[in-house]
Amino acid sequence: MSYADDLFIKMCQDILDNGYSTEGEKVRPHWEDGASAYTVKQFGVVNRYDLSKEFPALTLRKTYVKSAVDELLWIWQKKSNNVNDLKSHIWDAWADEDGSIGKAYGYQLSVKHKYKEGMMDQVDRVIYDLKNNPYSRRIMTNIYVHQDLHAMNLYPCAYSVTFNVTKESNEDKLTLNAVLNQRSQDVLTANNWNVVQYAVLVHMLAQVCDMKPGALLHVIADAHIYDRHIPIIKELIKRPTYPAPTFSLNPGVKDFYQFTTDDISIENYQAGEQIRDIPVAV
Repeated sequence: MSYADDLFIKMCQDILDNGYSTEGEKVRPHWEDGASAYTVKQFGVVNRYDLSKEFPALTLRKTYVKSAVDELLWIWQKKSNNVNDLKSHIWDAWADEDGSIGKAYGYQLSVKHKYKEGMMDQVDRVIYDLKNNPYSRRIMTNIYVHQDLHAMNLYPCAYSVTFNVTKESNEDKLTLNAVLNQRSQDVLTANNWNVVQYAVLVHMLAQVCDMKPGALLHVIADAHIYDRHIPIIKELIKRPTYPAPTFSLNPGVKDFYQFTTDDISIENYQAGEQIRDIPVAV
């Protein structure tokens, strides 16, 4: 069993056993048939992954790592808010007729501000500080911008990343760690998808900044299982598990903006059968 599997199973079981139900309450999400999408949830879930030891992809069912990273690069590298720049169709429900999701996600990372006598966006500032001020406690991004929320077709779920650098006494290289803050998460559809995305981001930034990957801390304010997902989750967490896959990046890439999904290698990834046609609340 991989560590990611063990953590996921325990988190889901805790939500099912000890979570709080929203059934009958006023909720925003709904199903395609118009019914309210209720949840059972836990507040303040904190999961820690050691990226130096294992790549945190679930084996209970396969996570499509390259598709997840394509979305990550759409936000962090292309800094796009248009679904036409994305290979998958996961954002289509929130796009307008031109493909825009409004002033959300990649748009916010692209906004430039004055820093170090020049203009930088949030991603460039992170890379600059990791290379030049690695022990700064101010290396972070935040895309939950209140004055633009009215112009977002979906408020950001994973909204903030804080980077922190440490150094082990027996190592020459610095270690890059990150905290991913998420206000809300649909555990079945998005949990491991987001974990894999930001694990890869830490690997990428560590490589281009001549560091090694360390810890990824995932903080979820509202970790929930939708009512129509409960039987799926119950079946999923009873499945057999397998060792974690092996992850690597093309070592020749030294510029964050040169990474593509082809620079990712996932080997020995044994996983359970994929779950098809999961209902998605909107």
